Amino acid sequence: MERMIIFCMLFFCSSMALTAAPHKIAKYKQLLKTITRLENTVKDKDVELLHTPENPVDECLFTAVTCFQKGTLKLQPENSQVNSTFIRTVSVLKKFTLSDSGKQCESSCESYEKKTPKEFLKSYAKLIKKVIRVDSSWVLFDILQTITHILILYYF
Repeated sequence: MERMIIFCMLFFCSSMALTAAPHKIAKYKQLLKTITRLENTVKDKDVELLHTPENPVDECLFTAVTCFQKGTLKLQPENSQVNSTFIRTVSVLKKFTLSDSGKQCESSCESYEKKTPKEFLKSYAKLIKKVIRVDSSWVLFDILQTITHILILYYF
């Protein structure tokens, strides 16, 4: 009977942790699609080069996203035909937030190399993929931590 109770508790905790994650992951994947859509409408010639974070360490993800948001404001539409789509797409990217890890990041936006708008957006997409991986690993960590707590309570 005790084993059945423990199994039910583990199942309940795991399912609660997993239901919280898909909403965030779906949000990040939608953001990834938005960035890809923007790549097709952005002007890439005769424009200002943008500071482009590449491969930031985990504690600098928040700073990197902030840099990309600032850079997104400097993007220009390729032509007047895509202007309305471009404006809507950029507004979606401006609304995206990532919670600050609280850890100190030593890099600033200006410390990153400047690149063309299309390279900038490719790096932004790469960063969002990294955020998805990091977020997914934290969900797994939470599940394992909960299971460990339950087992410790049971055996001690």
